[in-house]
Amino acid sequence: MFPLRTATACWCALCAVAIANGALREAWLGPGLGTAAAHVVSTLLLCAAVGLAALLYARRLGPAWGVRGMWATGLFWAGLTVAFEFLFGHYVAGHPWQRLLADYDVTAGRVWVLVPVALALGPRLAWGWLRGRG
Repeated sequence: MFPLRTATACWCALCAVAIANGALREAWLGPGLGTAAAHVVSTLLLCAAVGLAALLYARRLGPAWGVRGMWATGLFWAGLTVAFEFLFGHYVAGHPWQRLLADYDVTAGRVWVLVPVALALGPRLAWGWLRGRG
């Protein structure tokens, strides 16, 4: 079985971190760096937070759940994030699909795609690092 409750709680905590990160970007990074640079810095900060969360999660649950559990957690986190972003963004916030997809366009300098990648790989990479093998 998969530690659904703990994985969901950790993802919710990461959502709070992501909201705080967005507030930081809008209040300080954007005015100081400009919109494009602020998005890059903000994305990298969030990826670092995901890495730390994955490390803490893997340290706690890795021994019980192993590699499969870490892969499952990462894919679960990434899936929840993308689903939330698109469903909330479109149906609640009213953003068109094209605007939501634009954040994934790396050819336009958008690096948001790194966040779902970090979420998907983070727990597995953290568990491998903790065990001394990547």
